[in-house]
Amino acid sequence: MTEPGGLQRAARAIADRLYAGALIVASTGAGMSRESGIPTFRGAEGVWRQYRAEEVATPEALARDPAWAWEFHDHLRALVAAARPNAGHLALARLERELTPACAVRVITQNVDRLHEAAGSSGVVRLHGDILRVVCPRCGWEEGDYPVPAPAAPPHCDCGAVLRPDVVLFGERLPEDQLEEAFALAETCDVMLVVGTSVVVEPAASLPVMAREQGALVVEVNPEPTILSRAVQHSLRGTAGGVLPALVEEVLRLTQELDS
Repeated sequence: MTEPGGLQRAARAIADRLYAGALIVASTGAGMSRESGIPTFRGAEGVWRQYRAEEVATPEALARDPAWAWEFHDHLRALVAAARPNAGHLALARLERELTPACAVRVITQNVDRLHEAAGSSGVVRLHGDILRVVCPRCGWEEGDYPVPAPAAPPHCDCGAVLRPDVVLFGERLPEDQLEEAFALAETCDVMLVVGTSVVVEPAASLPVMAREQGALVVEVNPEPTILSRAVQHSLRGTAGGVLPALVEEVLRLTQELDS
């Protein structure tokens, strides 16, 4: 649990940074969507305790056994398709809605589930792709809303190649345009919220460090301490759905108070 007064202090620090034209960036990981029914990957109940990543989530795995790789990805796709934004997603969307146009609020996410967009956040930077999209690695055909479950395991393109989910597999480079935008946001933000991430997967793990080095206020929200916790100005214990609504409510209240 967050220490008494910790949330209020963090909210005050955020509100104090919200001059006209300020930029707030939320960097979110798998814990952001856990309360929506999508499992994390590295936690106690994480996906990688049930599957070996090298067997299902690498380019080599997809080439070696596409049916098994697709069975794994279709399981996640079904969870994503059934999921709905939780209170944490909705809180970030509310922050954007109520601060615009005086301040900008952007989201950088490692998640592949579209829940930030479904909640109402705009301009989301997706570092790891979108699992509901599929692409053909041979001819480039793509489909933004491919059926769930897939019509075959594995599904094939009309050109004959095995289709793949539009996600970054282990060993692959992140999309250059998304990565460049994420770095630019980290370098220029006034406030960064780091939510639901273990802060061990690079290059996303570098974003809060970069923001802190450039003078941004960094606030962490996570149920457990991470390697980032001692390096940021405020570290709040709790889930995204448990902490963010109260934090956003207090920030907006203080902002109105400062404006009056």
